Amino acid sequence: MTTAAAVSEDSAHPGRAAGDDSPYALSHLDALESEAVHIFREVAGEFERPVILFSGGKDSIVMLHLALKAFAPAAVPFALLHVDTGHNFPEVIDYRDRVVARHRLRLHVASVQDYIDRGVLKERPDGTRNPLQTLPLTEKIQSERFDAVFGGGRRDEEKARAKERVFSLRDEFSQWDPRRQRPELWQLYNGRHAPGEHVRVFPLSNWTELDVWQYIAREGIELPEIYFAHEREVFRRDGMWLTAGDWGGPKDGEDVEKRLVRYRTVGDMSCTGAVDSDATTLEAVITEIAASRLTERGATRADDKLSEAAMEDRKREGYF
Repeated sequence: MTTAAAVSEDSAHPGRAAGDDSPYALSHLDALESEAVHIFREVAGEFERPVILFSGGKDSIVMLHLALKAFAPAAVPFALLHVDTGHNFPEVIDYRDRVVARHRLRLHVASVQDYIDRGVLKERPDGTRNPLQTLPLTEKIQSERFDAVFGGGRRDEEKARAKERVFSLRDEFSQWDPRRQRPELWQLYNGRHAPGEHVRVFPLSNWTELDVWQYIAREGIELPEIYFAHEREVFRRDGMWLTAGDWGGPKDGEDVEKRLVRYRTVGDMSCTGAVDSDATTLEAVITEIAASRLTERGATRADDKLSEAAMEDRKREGYF
């Protein structure tokens, strides 16, 4: 595990609000943490069967860390749910299983491969399974009667996610209608929903990618090694470095080479690209992110490049 000393958040965000010398003023990260903890406790009080979406990616890892803090010393009162595409990075699945065992958490897995084997879903010509996650996710939510589903989406990631409220209502078909969003003044969250409906909850809505990394550094949170620079066999496709695998890559003419890369986000191997990087420590990653002018999804997720409205179309169908 790559470790590093905590990096001061002052490098990107002042620790205090301008002109506020109060010893009780919260730093930027403390304010974000407080808001997220409040959201977790609000959901625990309003809903009967919440669940946390957990992929082993950095945002879901931070989300789980916040949930553990929110209810300590008691156990987290929610189960975890992972939609397994079958094309996940092995390092991330290993990390997921270690975390579940360490904290004695309940894990539900919705498998895309099961749906393909049953003939309910078909493989796409491009090999990506990310768009195939929607049906396993929504059916698992319905069969387990989850009424609140935590996701790690952030508004800075993508313009469709920027439209979404912290509490986002889904209808009985798990579909999202932007016109049904509710006002959230003064951090008052409305979790009312009809039978069969549920609410998607985003505790990290107001965080940025840089906030997430600074919080990871401050809290000393363990991450999968895939997030730090390492030598990996990759090939070039559509301007991204992809990992070879049985999902369909590389094709003829796509040469595999060993490069020093890391991942800014993790998902299905077929559509998640690596970036050239020599950042092997948290300090180096934070410096790299602070200088970047592309979001991690815009830079490394092929599924978001299918169209201008790719994410919003998937969200309307039930995707996160």
